[in-house]
Amino acid sequence: MGARVRGAVAAGVRSLGLAAAGLAGSIALFVLSVVSIALVAAGVGALTTPWVLGLVRHWANGRRLVAAEWCGVRIPAAYRPFPDDVRGGVVGQLERCRLLLGDPATWRDLRWLLVDMTAGFVTALLPAALVLYPLEGYALAAGLWRVFTDGSEVGWWYGFVPIGGQGTALLAGVLATALLATGLYTAPALLRAHFLLTRAVLAPADGELAERVRVLTRTRREAVDTSAAELRRIERDLHDGAQARLVAMGMDLGTVEALVEKDPARAKELLARARQSSADALTELRDLVRGIHPPVLAERGLGDAVRSLALRLPVATEVALARTGRAEAPVEAAAYFAVSEVLTNAVKHADADRIWVDIGHADGRLRITVTDDGRGGAAPRAGGGLDGVERRLATFDGVLAVSSPAGGPTMVTMEIPCVLS
Repeated sequence: MGARVRGAVAAGVRSLGLAAAGLAGSIALFVLSVVSIALVAAGVGALTTPWVLGLVRHWANGRRLVAAEWCGVRIPAAYRPFPDDVRGGVVGQLERCRLLLGDPATWRDLRWLLVDMTAGFVTALLPAALVLYPLEGYALAAGLWRVFTDGSEVGWWYGFVPIGGQGTALLAGVLATALLATGLYTAPALLRAHFLLTRAVLAPADGELAERVRVLTRTRREAVDTSAAELRRIERDLHDGAQARLVAMGMDLGTVEALVEKDPARAKELLARARQSSADALTELRDLVRGIHPPVLAERGLGDAVRSLALRLPVATEVALARTGRAEAPVEAAAYFAVSEVLTNAVKHADADRIWVDIGHADGRLRITVTDDGRGGAAPRAGGGLDGVERRLATFDGVLAVSSPAGGPTMVTMEIPCVLS
């Protein structure tokens, strides 16, 4: 019962804030959007509309976030991405305006603003009314009715109960109890109904399937690009590293063959250099193999591979493994290289003294958290290491979350759906 009460009160307080902020924000953004789009023909709106619609998207994404966090209602954000070649300046702003107005998701957002300030406001306010409005009924029953009646026959109404004396005030208390009992059992469901209404308006007509296809198309393209870049890196490392050393070793051996009888001392020196070249080439080949797929990962699994990685770091690193079984090889490889990139960033940029890595598996998801006590300020940016990690995880429907306030600490959480064997 205590959990039910806490859940109902939380739903009531959240819905009250949601109703108040949603009404003000949706009205303001809807008016701004209509005015800005109407001024597109005059030229001014073409410059302001991308900015205004950006605010609308930010507002809608905020509602998507609280819907998922509070009630587990996931609302896909099926916005069309901007092409990479969109220019800056006035010309680029005009192009953005054209692309935004041509995106069906923009018009769904505007339609949602209209619904959110009307039906959405009512559905958001209901849980708050059922949980918080009974407080007034109890106050009236406790004697506060005298402040409002002022000696007249009926001086106040509580719901449909006219308050004219202590008897009717007690009736208000009975009504308040009925409302509160209803709220205890229905407030969380009513708040969820508000978010379901939001999803019905914001989600595309074909719902999550279209979003799924869009995500798969993007991640497939990124996976192909990543694989091509990885092949180019391997080819470059072989050409510039081991191959060059093997060619030099072959030349030294050829010289040794010519000098072995004429200048044995010189031949002996070249043999020593060739032996060193072969050792260096072997080391580079081992490093290259480790960069493709570490042997310890294939043999011992993700936990031991990350521990082996941590031992080579110049920063004290603790690895905690709270799982049993192993994921599929591609998932383990993606997780390993994601952890490797995050640890590299922490060592290079965080100025940390300690790093903690926690690996676990729950609810069908592999969850890895990397925490450091560095200076913070980390965030995914285009072309950066964390952006690459995010794209690597997205290939497996994984997600990346970064919490890194200024001054630290930094916590990077990675999740990949998978099953363990």
